[in-house]
Amino acid sequence: MTAATLFQSALASLPEIVVITGACILLILGQFVRKGQEHFLVWASVAVVLTAALATLMLASEVRPAYTGMFIADRFAVFFKFVFYLATVLTFLLSRKYADIEGIGSSEYYVLLLFALSGMMIMASATDLLSIYVSLELMVICTYVLTGFLRHERRSNEAALKYVILGAVSTGIFLYGVSLVYGLTGTTQLDGMAAAVTDDPLDPGLLLAVVFIVAGLVFKVGAVPFHMWVPDVYEGAPTTITAFMSVGPKAAGFAVILRVFLNPLVAASDIWIILAVIAVVTMALGSFVALVQDNFKRLLAYSSIAHAGFAIFGVAAGGADGIASVMLYLLIYSFMNLGIFATVIMMRNGDFSGEIIEDYAGFAKSHPGLALLMLLYLFSLAGIPPTAGFFAKFYVLVALVERGFVMLAVIAVLLSVVAAYFYIRIVMVIYMREPERTFDPALTPLVRATLAFTAAGTIGIGLFPAWFLRLAQHAVFGG
Repeated sequence: MTAATLFQSALASLPEIVVITGACILLILGQFVRKGQEHFLVWASVAVVLTAALATLMLASEVRPAYTGMFIADRFAVFFKFVFYLATVLTFLLSRKYADIEGIGSSEYYVLLLFALSGMMIMASATDLLSIYVSLELMVICTYVLTGFLRHERRSNEAALKYVILGAVSTGIFLYGVSLVYGLTGTTQLDGMAAAVTDDPLDPGLLLAVVFIVAGLVFKVGAVPFHMWVPDVYEGAPTTITAFMSVGPKAAGFAVILRVFLNPLVAASDIWIILAVIAVVTMALGSFVALVQDNFKRLLAYSSIAHAGFAIFGVAAGGADGIASVMLYLLIYSFMNLGIFATVIMMRNGDFSGEIIEDYAGFAKSHPGLALLMLLYLFSLAGIPPTAGFFAKFYVLVALVERGFVMLAVIAVLLSVVAAYFYIRIVMVIYMREPERTFDPALTPLVRATLAFTAAGTIGIGLFPAWFLRLAQHAVFGG
């Protein structure tokens, strides 16, 4: 690699370099932060992410291949990186008060979030199966540790252990698929895979390899049959980390899945049939099991599974429009899911956890403004018009119908009706029940800012959904 090529590669990966360097510096500086000065860690972490976002924006004007075809900085990656930045910055803001209450406000907490962010960023830009694997492991190892950050709570330790064991299995499946691809094609680059099989794109060995790769990836998005870790991990992890995992790593998993499905090798196969089955089963399981949940975090875990299933419908639809609909879905989901988790996090105050649905009985009478925000997020998650969540689902359904998958679209609508029930059940608890106990939410200025921002994003996309869809389409068509 010549000096000029090395410089171009470093320039293309400048945002990742900024985040990793910032995390390393913060790891050292964090050892000198005295108790009571943890706010420095929050704002330093936010500054690192905003600097990376600025670098990403400056490099967004052209496509920049790097590291001999293993990495690319294009508009597709830029779109997902801003979703990651959104999830990470809002997690930092939500963590300030929550970390103090739980006693987890050490520098390692923020450093691990930054390293997880760097892994997600590389996943969005990776164009080689090996770079995908390395970035995937960088992300999940950090989330393993963050899941068990409540070291004195048994359920947090149990959740981390389950996550590690099941994550190792999914990684093994993914690597087996990678080894098959390399053995059959002699390359691990996504473009090289397609070029190597132009004579026989439906080679059964390659299709089996793609199935293994997809199986390893659907674990990261919480799709059936690799969903079993989601409820326990979401419940046991610190709520701020649950909020982060429900958006960031999920979006990163979909970024890799979409990058793989932009590959002509996959587009020429019938792998969409497997995806359609996964989407139906995933959404059905998430929707029906959520109906009987009493714990808010477990309910949101099954909600996350159901939403992953709906997004996979867009992947099954395929084509640039189907992929753009999934990208818009993930953007909208990020705003509304971080918003609803912010309301759960603000309830953590004193001996009040805010994790039991019945705790929200009569919430509208004591805190009408916050109840209205919860109504907005819950209606959006349910896909009730004219919220942003409705348009997220609408464009996925349009992509399915345009491809002729009308039956899949009908199934998706019917399962969405089932899913809407458990969101509306929470609304009824908030508005139609009498308060059972009084409590004071930890409504700090940073939590207020997070709620305001997520509400503005949810409403804004709901007002201009077509513009945001064109933005996603531009990221796909424009390279």
